[in-house]
Amino acid sequence: MSTMDKKTKQIVIYAIGAVVFVGVIFWGFVGKNSESDSQGFSSSVLAATENSFDFGTISISGGNVSHEFVVINDGTDPVVIEKVYTTCGCTTAILTDASNKEYGPFGMQGHGTSPDTRAEIGPGESLTVRAIFDPAAHGPSGVGLAQRSVYIETNSAKSPKLEFSFQASVTP
Repeated sequence: MSTMDKKTKQIVIYAIGAVVFVGVIFWGFVGKNSESDSQGFSSSVLAATENSFDFGTISISGGNVSHEFVVINDGTDPVVIEKVYTTCGCTTAILTDASNKEYGPFGMQGHGTSPDTRAEIGPGESLTVRAIFDPAAHGPSGVGLAQRSVYIETNSAKSPKLEFSFQASVTP
């Protein structure tokens, strides 16, 4: 057998090995994607009646202020709220479902106030997101414009993450 024949055989063996390797990787990738599609993604959409609110001018010593945002499931499948968190430690959120069950309080990620939730919103049902802001949380340096958000992550393929924002002009 000539040297060229050995090299040709090696190239063919490596090529077949590469094709098999890529095929196994591709098959594993396709398999994982089809599994996740069947593991609870919802085709429903969550719609908010409003996404932002302005408290106007508030006093740092006036105590907490809150606003309720309403979310409606406009689809035919239930939607599960999987995670809720805020952008600052001065803000918390509480969810209330259609049966008046409360979930929370939820706060800034990594600060111990963001428990996991599995709140479910059925088709046609609504959920209330109460955003609570403590203007005194940052002390005297917390005066001025404060802009904060509450985030909700869901299993909805069409609305996987919602943001509810508010602002307040904090005075001494």
